[in-house]
Amino acid sequence: MKNKISKKDKKDWDDFISGTEKLPNKDLKQKQDYNKKKKLIDLHGFTLKEANKYVEEFILKSYENNISKLIIVTGKGLHSENDKNPYVSQDMSILKYSVPEFITKNPDLMKVIREITDADINDGGSGAFYIYLKKKKI
Repeated sequence: MKNKISKKDKKDWDDFISGTEKLPNKDLKQKQDYNKKKKLIDLHGFTLKEANKYVEEFILKSYENNISKLIIVTGKGLHSENDKNPYVSQDMSILKYSVPEFITKNPDLMKVIREITDADINDGGSGAFYIYLKKKKI
């Protein structure tokens, strides 16, 4: 490891210190995220019908309780038994695909949803998604 700092690095540092450019505060964003009310449900083991009913009730109840962020864990469908039944769609009966489709095709749910996005890896990655709810009108 070299201990000398180049003239260019010194100049860049001096320019940065004397400049007005601000770095974004990543800690502030995390604090704001923690202040949001959020809830999580895990749908592992649910049938498609059970999952859709449970998710619908969960979203509407969360909206009524002013929850702003929902984490829906569907799983990735890796252990699904659907590949053994030739009369069942291997993709569309897997909760990972069918639950988001059920939500987006339900106009009552979409009235209270602001956005649906993929989940971060620490919240389930491709086996989960986020739902951001609108604020309840008083």
